[in-house]
Amino acid sequence: MASKRQIFVGRVPVGGGAPVVVQTMTKTETANLEATMDQINKVAEAGADVVRVAVPRDKDIEALKTIVKQSPIPIIADIHFNHTLALKAIDAGADCIRLNPGNIGGRDKVAEVAELANLKGTPMRIGVNSGSLPKHLHALERENPVEALVTAATEFVELMEGLDFTNFKVSIKSTNVPNTIAANRLLSEKIPYPIHLGITEAGTKWSGSLKSAVGLGALLADNIGDTIRISLSTFHAEEEVKVAWEILKALKLRERGPVLIACPTCGRLQFDMDAVVAEVEQRLETYEDPIEVAVLGCAVNGIGEAKGADFGIAGAKNEGVVFAKGKAIKKVPTSQLVDTLFEQIDLSLDRGGEVEFDERESAEGEAWVKKIEDENAGDLTPEKIARMEHEASQKAENDKLLVDEDVSPTAGRRFTRA
Repeated sequence: MASKRQIFVGRVPVGGGAPVVVQTMTKTETANLEATMDQINKVAEAGADVVRVAVPRDKDIEALKTIVKQSPIPIIADIHFNHTLALKAIDAGADCIRLNPGNIGGRDKVAEVAELANLKGTPMRIGVNSGSLPKHLHALERENPVEALVTAATEFVELMEGLDFTNFKVSIKSTNVPNTIAANRLLSEKIPYPIHLGITEAGTKWSGSLKSAVGLGALLADNIGDTIRISLSTFHAEEEVKVAWEILKALKLRERGPVLIACPTCGRLQFDMDAVVAEVEQRLETYEDPIEVAVLGCAVNGIGEAKGADFGIAGAKNEGVVFAKGKAIKKVPTSQLVDTLFEQIDLSLDRGGEVEFDERESAEGEAWVKKIEDENAGDLTPEKIARMEHEASQKAENDKLLVDEDVSPTAGRRFTRA
Protein backbone atom coordinates (compact mmCIF):
# COMPACT_ATOMS: atom_id res chain seq x y z
CA MET A 1 0.00 0.00 0.00
CA ALA A 2 1.13 3.58 -0.61
CA SER A 3 2.57 5.45 2.36
CA LYS A 4 0.28 7.91 4.08
CA ARG A 5 3.00 10.16 5.49
CA GLN A 6 5.00 12.62 3.43
CA ILE A 7 8.38 14.19 4.10
CA PHE A 8 10.43 16.70 2.15
CA VAL A 9 14.06 16.17 1.19
CA GLY A 10 14.94 19.73 0.35
CA ARG A 11 12.18 20.76 -2.05
CA VAL A 12 11.40 17.17 -3.12
CA PRO A 13 8.28 15.54 -1.62
CA VAL A 14 8.61 11.86 -0.70
CA GLY A 15 5.57 9.70 0.03
CA GLY A 16 1.97 10.64 0.58
CA GLY A 17 1.09 10.24 -3.08
CA ALA A 18 4.07 12.14 -4.52
CA PRO A 19 5.77 10.72 -7.65
CA VAL A 20 8.38 8.04 -6.94
CA VAL A 21 11.67 9.82 -6.26
CA VAL A 22 14.83 8.78 -8.11
CA GLN A 23 18.07 8.92 -6.18
CA THR A 24 21.63 7.66 -6.49
CA MET A 25 24.91 7.94 -4.60
CA THR A 26 28.15 9.52 -5.68
CA LYS A 27 31.08 7.15 -6.24
CA THR A 28 33.72 9.74 -5.43
CA GLU A 29 35.58 10.63 -2.27
CA THR A 30 33.31 13.38 -0.98
CA ALA A 31 36.25 15.50 0.13
CA ASN A 32 37.33 15.66 -3.51
CA LEU A 33 35.04 18.58 -4.15
CA GLU A 34 35.65 18.93 -7.89
CA ALA A 35 35.07 15.24 -8.68
CA THR A 36 32.03 15.03 -6.41
CA MET A 37 30.36 18.10 -7.87
CA ASP A 38 31.07 16.86 -11.39
CA GLN A 39 29.28 13.61 -10.61
CA ILE A 40 26.40 15.36 -8.88
CA ASN A 41 25.85 17.53 -11.94
CA LYS A 42 25.91 14.45 -14.18
CA VAL A 43 23.32 12.55 -12.14
CA ALA A 44 21.13 15.64 -11.93
CA GLU A 45 21.26 15.95 -15.71
CA ALA A 46 20.39 12.25 -16.01
CA GLY A 47 17.28 12.80 -13.90
CA ALA A 48 18.21 12.19 -10.26
CA ASP A 49 15.85 14.01 -7.89
CA VAL A 50 18.20 13.72 -4.91
CA VAL A 51 21.73 12.37 -4.40
CA ARG A 52 23.52 10.80 -1.45
CA VAL A 53 27.17 11.38 -0.53
CA ALA A 54 29.30 9.35 1.88
CA VAL A 55 30.48 11.23 4.97
CA PRO A 56 32.93 9.00 6.88
CA ARG A 57 35.42 11.74 7.96
CA ASP A 58 35.58 15.33 9.14
CA LYS A 59 37.16 16.46 5.86
CA ASP A 60 34.02 15.21 4.10
CA ILE A 61 31.98 17.49 6.36
CA GLU A 62 34.02 20.45 5.19
CA ALA A 63 33.33 19.55 1.57
CA LEU A 64 29.65 18.96 2.39
CA LYS A 65 29.26 22.60 3.41
CA THR A 66 30.13 23.67 -0.13
CA ILE A 67 28.33 20.80 -1.84
CA VAL A 68 24.92 21.62 -0.35
CA LYS A 69 25.28 25.19 -1.62
CA GLN A 70 26.39 24.31 -5.14
CA SER A 71 24.32 21.20 -5.82
CA PRO A 72 21.36 21.56 -8.22
CA ILE A 73 19.50 18.80 -6.30
CA PRO A 74 19.06 18.02 -2.57
CA ILE A 75 21.93 16.26 -0.78
CA ILE A 76 21.62 13.30 1.60
CA ALA A 77 24.54 12.71 3.95
CA ASP A 78 25.31 9.01 4.43
CA ILE A 79 26.42 8.34 8.01
CA HIS A 80 27.54 5.12 9.68
CA PHE A 81 29.00 4.39 13.14
CA ASN A 82 29.80 7.98 14.13
CA HIS A 83 26.85 10.00 15.40
CA THR A 84 28.94 13.16 15.73
CA LEU A 85 29.33 13.19 11.95
CA ALA A 86 25.54 13.09 11.68
CA LEU A 87 25.31 16.12 13.96
CA LYS A 88 27.93 17.95 11.90
CA ALA A 89 26.22 17.03 8.64
CA ILE A 90 22.95 18.49 9.89
CA ASP A 91 24.75 21.69 10.87
CA ALA A 92 26.45 21.71 7.45
CA GLY A 93 23.04 21.98 5.80
CA ALA A 94 22.45 18.44 4.52
CA ASP A 95 18.90 18.09 3.20
CA CYS A 96 18.58 14.62 4.75
CA ILE A 97 20.60 12.21 6.89
CA ARG A 98 20.89 8.49 6.16
CA LEU A 99 21.22 6.70 9.49
CA ASN A 100 21.24 3.09 10.64
CA PRO A 101 20.20 3.30 14.31
CA GLY A 102 21.65 -0.17 14.84
CA ASN A 103 25.25 0.88 14.22
CA ILE A 104 25.31 4.47 15.43
CA GLY A 105 26.08 3.72 19.09
CA GLY A 106 22.89 3.25 21.09
CA ARG A 107 19.67 5.06 21.97
CA ASP A 108 21.33 8.09 23.61
CA LYS A 109 23.37 8.90 20.52
CA VAL A 110 20.40 8.40 18.22
CA ALA A 111 18.47 10.74 20.51
CA GLU A 112 21.09 13.46 20.08
CA VAL A 113 20.79 13.24 16.32
CA ALA A 114 16.98 13.20 16.44
CA GLU A 115 16.89 16.25 18.71
CA LEU A 116 19.06 18.33 16.40
CA ALA A 117 17.24 17.06 13.30
CA ASN A 118 13.92 18.12 14.84
CA LEU A 119 15.37 21.52 15.66
CA LYS A 120 16.70 22.04 12.12
CA GLY A 121 13.78 20.36 10.33
CA THR A 122 16.13 17.81 8.74
CA PRO A 123 14.53 14.51 7.68
CA MET A 124 16.23 11.15 8.02
CA ARG A 125 16.25 7.83 6.28
CA ILE A 126 16.44 5.00 8.79
CA GLY A 127 16.65 1.34 8.04
CA VAL A 128 18.65 -1.82 7.74
CA ASN A 129 20.59 -3.91 5.27
CA SER A 130 20.59 -7.68 5.46
CA GLY A 131 24.27 -7.57 6.31
CA SER A 132 23.95 -5.25 9.32
CA LEU A 133 21.11 -6.53 11.47
CA PRO A 134 21.33 -5.98 15.26
CA LYS A 135 22.96 -8.86 17.12
CA HIS A 136 19.79 -9.82 19.00
CA LEU A 137 18.15 -10.65 15.64
CA HIS A 138 20.89 -12.90 14.26
CA ALA A 139 19.21 -16.10 15.43
CA LEU A 140 15.89 -15.02 13.93
CA GLU A 141 17.68 -14.08 10.72
CA ARG A 142 18.93 -17.65 10.32
CA GLU A 143 15.43 -18.99 10.87
CA ASN A 144 13.36 -16.36 9.06
CA PRO A 145 15.37 -13.59 7.33
CA VAL A 146 12.28 -11.71 6.17
CA GLU A 147 10.83 -11.48 9.66
CA ALA A 148 14.22 -10.43 11.02
CA LEU A 149 14.49 -7.57 8.52
CA VAL A 150 11.00 -6.31 9.25
CA THR A 151 11.47 -6.64 13.01
CA ALA A 152 14.65 -4.57 12.85
CA ALA A 153 12.92 -1.88 10.81
CA THR A 154 9.85 -1.68 13.05
CA GLU A 155 12.05 -1.56 16.16
CA PHE A 156 13.86 1.42 14.68
CA VAL A 157 10.54 3.07 13.87
CA GLU A 158 9.39 2.60 17.46
CA LEU A 159 12.71 4.01 18.67
CA MET A 160 12.33 7.17 16.59
CA GLU A 161 8.70 7.61 17.57
CA GLY A 162 9.75 7.23 21.22
CA LEU A 163 12.17 10.09 20.63
CA ASP A 164 9.32 12.19 19.21
CA PHE A 165 10.89 12.15 15.75
CA THR A 166 8.65 11.23 12.81
CA ASN A 167 10.27 13.11 9.94
CA PHE A 168 11.74 10.02 8.31
CA LYS A 169 11.52 7.38 5.60
CA VAL A 170 12.34 3.71 6.09
CA SER A 171 14.35 1.22 4.05
CA ILE A 172 14.83 -2.54 4.06
CA LYS A 173 17.47 -3.78 1.66
CA SER A 174 18.84 -7.21 0.92
CA THR A 175 20.98 -8.80 -1.76
CA ASN A 176 18.24 -11.46 -1.91
CA VAL A 177 15.49 -10.30 -4.29
CA PRO A 178 12.62 -12.49 -2.98
CA ASN A 179 13.46 -11.51 0.62
CA THR A 180 13.51 -7.83 -0.31
CA ILE A 181 10.10 -8.11 -1.98
CA ALA A 182 8.53 -10.08 0.90
CA ALA A 183 10.02 -7.83 3.59
CA ASN A 184 8.86 -4.59 1.99
CA ARG A 185 5.38 -5.95 1.38
CA LEU A 186 5.12 -6.85 5.05
CA LEU A 187 6.65 -3.56 6.18
CA SER A 188 4.20 -1.53 4.08
CA GLU A 189 1.34 -3.09 6.07
CA LYS A 190 2.89 -2.12 9.39
CA ILE A 191 4.02 1.50 9.00
CA PRO A 192 2.59 4.70 7.45
CA TYR A 193 6.00 6.23 6.65
CA PRO A 194 7.54 6.60 3.18
CA ILE A 195 9.54 3.58 2.03
CA HIS A 196 12.85 3.70 0.20
CA LEU A 197 13.47 0.75 -2.14
CA GLY A 198 16.62 -0.88 -3.39
CA ILE A 199 18.38 -4.17 -3.95
CA THR A 200 21.63 -3.71 -2.08
CA GLU A 201 24.88 -4.66 -3.79
CA ALA A 202 22.86 -5.71 -6.84
CA GLY A 203 25.88 -6.30 -9.07
CA THR A 204 27.13 -5.14 -12.45
CA LYS A 205 25.25 -2.89 -14.82
CA TRP A 206 23.81 -5.95 -16.57
CA SER A 207 22.94 -8.32 -13.71
CA GLY A 208 22.29 -5.54 -11.20
CA SER A 209 19.83 -3.81 -13.50
CA LEU A 210 17.91 -7.05 -14.00
CA LYS A 211 17.77 -7.87 -10.28
CA SER A 212 16.68 -4.32 -9.47
CA ALA A 213 14.02 -4.32 -12.17
CA VAL A 214 12.58 -7.60 -10.88
CA GLY A 215 12.65 -6.64 -7.20
CA LEU A 216 11.69 -2.99 -7.39
CA GLY A 217 9.31 -3.53 -10.28
CA ALA A 218 7.32 -6.10 -8.32
CA LEU A 219 6.98 -3.74 -5.37
CA LEU A 220 6.24 -0.61 -7.37
CA ALA A 221 3.58 -2.50 -9.34
CA ASP A 222 1.96 -3.23 -5.96
CA ASN A 223 2.03 0.51 -5.17
CA ILE A 224 4.79 0.01 -2.59
CA GLY A 225 7.75 2.38 -2.54
CA ASP A 226 8.18 6.13 -2.57
CA THR A 227 11.83 6.53 -3.56
CA ILE A 228 14.30 4.18 -5.28
CA ARG A 229 18.02 3.74 -5.76
CA ILE A 230 19.63 1.26 -8.17
CA SER A 231 22.87 -0.06 -6.66
CA LEU A 232 25.28 -0.96 -9.46
CA SER A 233 29.00 -1.77 -9.47
CA THR A 234 29.94 1.14 -11.72
CA PHE A 235 31.86 4.36 -11.23
CA HIS A 236 29.26 6.14 -13.37
CA ALA A 237 26.42 6.99 -10.98
CA GLU A 238 24.33 8.39 -13.83
CA GLU A 239 23.91 4.81 -15.10
CA GLU A 240 21.98 3.99 -11.91
CA VAL A 241 19.69 6.93 -12.59
CA LYS A 242 19.03 5.81 -16.17
CA VAL A 243 18.04 2.32 -15.01
CA ALA A 244 15.74 3.76 -12.34
CA TRP A 245 13.97 5.87 -14.93
CA GLU A 246 13.53 2.94 -17.29
CA ILE A 247 11.84 0.98 -14.49
CA LEU A 248 9.49 3.87 -13.67
CA LYS A 249 8.72 4.49 -17.34
CA ALA A 250 8.02 0.80 -17.96
CA LEU A 251 5.46 0.85 -15.14
CA LYS A 252 3.98 4.15 -16.37
CA LEU A 253 4.74 5.71 -12.99
CA ARG A 254 6.69 8.68 -14.35
CA GLU A 255 7.62 10.11 -17.72
CA ARG A 256 11.00 11.42 -18.75
CA GLY A 257 12.12 11.52 -22.34
CA PRO A 258 11.32 9.00 -25.08
CA VAL A 259 10.39 5.35 -24.74
CA LEU A 260 11.90 3.00 -27.33
CA ILE A 261 10.03 -0.09 -28.53
CA ALA A 262 12.08 -2.55 -30.56
CA CYS A 263 11.15 -6.01 -31.82
CA PRO A 264 13.39 -8.92 -30.79
CA THR A 265 14.14 -9.83 -34.44
CA CYS A 266 13.71 -13.25 -36.03
CA GLY A 267 14.45 -15.13 -39.23
CA ARG A 268 12.38 -12.61 -41.24
CA LEU A 269 14.89 -9.83 -40.57
CA GLN A 270 16.14 -8.34 -43.83
CA PHE A 271 18.16 -5.31 -42.73
CA ASP A 272 20.71 -4.36 -40.07
CA MET A 273 18.31 -4.03 -37.15
CA ASP A 274 21.04 -3.84 -34.49
CA ALA A 275 22.66 -0.80 -36.06
CA VAL A 276 19.32 0.90 -36.65
CA VAL A 277 18.09 0.40 -33.07
CA ALA A 278 21.43 1.60 -31.67
CA GLU A 279 21.31 4.75 -33.80
CA VAL A 280 17.68 5.48 -32.93
CA GLU A 281 18.37 4.98 -29.21
CA GLN A 282 21.42 7.25 -29.32
CA ARG A 283 19.62 10.02 -31.19
CA LEU A 284 16.62 9.83 -28.86
CA GLU A 285 18.87 10.69 -25.89
CA THR A 286 18.85 14.32 -27.01
CA TYR A 287 15.03 14.53 -26.79
CA GLU A 288 13.16 15.51 -23.63
CA ASP A 289 9.60 14.91 -24.83
CA PRO A 290 8.00 11.64 -23.61
CA ILE A 291 7.37 10.27 -27.11
CA GLU A 292 7.11 6.56 -27.83
CA VAL A 293 9.14 5.34 -30.81
CA ALA A 294 9.02 1.85 -32.32
CA VAL A 295 11.52 0.02 -34.52
CA LEU A 296 10.17 -3.10 -36.22
CA GLY A 297 12.61 -5.44 -37.92
CA CYS A 298 10.22 -6.50 -40.70
CA ALA A 299 6.98 -5.46 -42.29
CA VAL A 300 5.29 -8.87 -42.03
CA ASN A 301 3.68 -7.90 -38.74
CA GLY A 302 3.05 -4.51 -40.25
CA ILE A 303 2.48 -1.43 -38.18
CA GLY A 304 -0.09 -3.19 -36.02
CA GLU A 305 2.33 -4.50 -33.41
CA ALA A 306 3.31 -0.95 -32.46
CA LYS A 307 0.22 0.96 -33.53
CA GLY A 308 0.12 2.70 -30.16
CA ALA A 309 3.55 4.25 -30.67
CA ASP A 310 3.77 7.93 -31.53
CA PHE A 311 6.26 7.17 -34.32
CA GLY A 312 7.98 4.16 -35.77
CA ILE A 313 9.66 2.43 -38.66
CA ALA A 314 9.15 -1.02 -40.18
CA GLY A 315 11.69 -2.26 -42.68
CA ALA A 316 12.29 -4.86 -45.34
CA LYS A 317 15.29 -5.65 -47.57
CA ASN A 318 15.33 -2.52 -49.69
CA GLU A 319 12.47 -0.39 -48.42
CA GLY A 320 10.64 0.48 -45.28
CA VAL A 321 7.85 2.65 -43.97
CA VAL A 322 7.80 5.45 -41.43
CA PHE A 323 4.54 5.61 -39.50
CA ALA A 324 2.76 7.52 -36.75
CA LYS A 325 -0.10 6.34 -34.53
CA GLY A 326 -0.61 3.20 -36.61
CA LYS A 327 -0.78 5.01 -39.97
CA ALA A 328 1.92 5.10 -42.66
CA ILE A 329 3.51 8.49 -43.32
CA LYS A 330 5.68 7.47 -46.25
CA LYS A 331 7.70 4.67 -47.84
CA VAL A 332 11.45 5.28 -48.17
CA PRO A 333 14.62 3.31 -48.98
CA THR A 334 15.94 1.38 -45.98
CA SER A 335 19.03 3.58 -45.84
CA GLN A 336 16.81 6.64 -45.25
CA LEU A 337 14.53 5.17 -42.57
CA VAL A 338 16.23 6.65 -39.51
CA ASP A 339 16.77 10.12 -40.95
CA THR A 340 13.19 10.25 -42.21
CA LEU A 341 11.90 9.07 -38.84
CA PHE A 342 13.61 11.92 -37.02
CA GLU A 343 12.56 14.46 -39.65
CA GLN A 344 8.96 13.50 -38.94
CA ILE A 345 9.47 13.56 -35.17
CA ASP A 346 10.99 17.05 -35.35
CA LEU A 347 8.22 18.34 -37.62
CA SER A 348 5.59 16.99 -35.24
CA LEU A 349 7.21 18.48 -32.15
CA ASP A 350 7.45 21.84 -33.93
CA ARG A 351 3.69 21.62 -34.52
CA GLY A 352 2.95 20.86 -30.88
CA GLY A 353 2.63 17.11 -31.39
CA GLU A 354 0.49 17.13 -34.52
CA VAL A 355 1.37 14.85 -37.43
CA GLU A 356 0.60 15.88 -41.01
CA PHE A 357 -0.01 13.11 -43.55
CA ASP A 358 0.45 13.64 -47.27
CA GLU A 359 -2.41 11.59 -48.71
CA ARG A 360 -0.44 10.30 -51.69
CA GLU A 361 2.68 9.35 -49.71
CA SER A 362 0.63 7.80 -46.92
CA ALA A 363 -1.39 5.73 -49.42
CA GLU A 364 1.83 4.51 -51.06
CA GLY A 365 3.13 3.47 -47.65
CA GLU A 366 -0.08 1.66 -46.71
CA ALA A 367 -0.09 -0.11 -50.10
CA TRP A 368 3.50 -1.23 -49.60
CA VAL A 369 2.69 -2.66 -46.18
CA LYS A 370 -0.35 -4.46 -47.62
CA LYS A 371 1.80 -5.91 -50.41
CA ILE A 372 4.33 -7.28 -47.91
CA GLU A 373 1.55 -8.73 -45.76
CA ASP A 374 -0.08 -10.39 -48.78
CA GLU A 375 3.24 -11.92 -49.82
CA ASN A 376 3.50 -13.48 -46.36
CA ALA A 377 -0.18 -14.23 -45.84
CA GLY A 378 0.51 -17.83 -44.80
CA ASP A 379 2.75 -16.88 -41.87
CA LEU A 380 1.15 -17.11 -38.45
CA THR A 381 2.70 -13.99 -36.96
CA PRO A 382 2.00 -12.96 -33.36
CA GLU A 383 -0.22 -10.16 -34.63
CA LYS A 384 -2.27 -12.52 -36.79
CA ILE A 385 -2.61 -15.06 -34.00
CA ALA A 386 -3.81 -12.32 -31.64
CA ARG A 387 -6.31 -11.11 -34.25
CA MET A 388 -7.58 -14.65 -34.83
CA GLU A 389 -7.98 -15.23 -31.09
CA HIS A 390 -9.85 -11.95 -30.74
CA GLU A 391 -12.18 -12.78 -33.62
CA ALA A 392 -12.81 -16.25 -32.22
CA SER A 393 -13.58 -14.75 -28.81
CA GLN A 394 -15.99 -12.24 -30.33
CA LYS A 395 -17.74 -15.00 -32.27
CA ALA A 396 -18.10 -17.08 -29.09
CA GLU A 397 -19.60 -14.12 -27.28
CA ASN A 398 -22.06 -13.49 -30.09
CA ASP A 399 -23.01 -17.18 -30.25
CA LYS A 400 -23.57 -17.20 -26.50
CA LEU A 401 -26.05 -14.35 -26.81
CA LEU A 402 -28.06 -16.36 -29.37
CA VAL A 403 -28.41 -19.49 -27.19
CA ASP A 404 -31.98 -20.22 -26.15
CA GLU A 405 -32.30 -20.29 -22.36
CA ASP A 406 -34.27 -23.53 -22.52
CA VAL A 407 -31.38 -25.38 -24.19
CA SER A 408 -28.61 -23.54 -22.45
CA PRO A 409 -26.06 -25.72 -20.62
CA THR A 410 -26.60 -23.45 -17.63
CA ALA A 411 -30.38 -23.91 -17.60
CA GLY A 412 -31.70 -24.27 -14.09
CA ARG A 413 -28.85 -22.27 -12.61
CA ARG A 414 -29.96 -18.86 -13.76
CA PHE A 415 -31.77 -16.21 -11.84
CA THR A 416 -35.54 -16.42 -12.17
CA ARG A 417 -36.79 -13.37 -13.98
CA ALA A 418 -40.09 -12.77 -12.18
